[in-house]
Amino acid sequence: MFGAGVVFGLLARWLGMPVLAGAGFAAGCALAAFATRPADLLTLVVSPPLVFLGSTVAVEFATALGGGPLLRGLAVGVLATLASTAPWLFFGTLLVVVICLARGLMTNVRELRDKLAGVRLFEKEENENPVRWDESPTVTQDRPRLHHGEVD
Repeated sequence: MFGAGVVFGLLARWLGMPVLAGAGFAAGCALAAFATRPADLLTLVVSPPLVFLGSTVAVEFATALGGGPLLRGLAVGVLATLASTAPWLFFGTLLVVVICLARGLMTNVRELRDKLAGVRLFEKEENENPVRWDESPTVTQDRPRLHHGEVD
């Protein structure tokens, strides 16, 4: 996804076709969803927004190097690109979710839920028994009761 986002983002800037960046990212999302191992589908489903942001920053950094203040060019470029290609981000994320659901994402979710439930079964509750009825405080007869200022 990152590679497709950077390559197609640079091509879109150089050719003056902004739609190319979004379409390339969506194609990278589909390719990643088909090429990922079934055990890693859960991780893949949550990663498109972060990968999209990273590829956008990388493209804007590469194109802002030669012209004027770098920080201003990078900030303006990233915000403008994110605003103009946001629908492609949503489409790419939806595409990944749909493809991963068809490839067995729900199995991964069930396995994770079962692992988390299994971990909770073997943890000891901290507040399991906050009141101990069998441990009543007793004062021994041979030890005198101390005043609150004379505590050992």
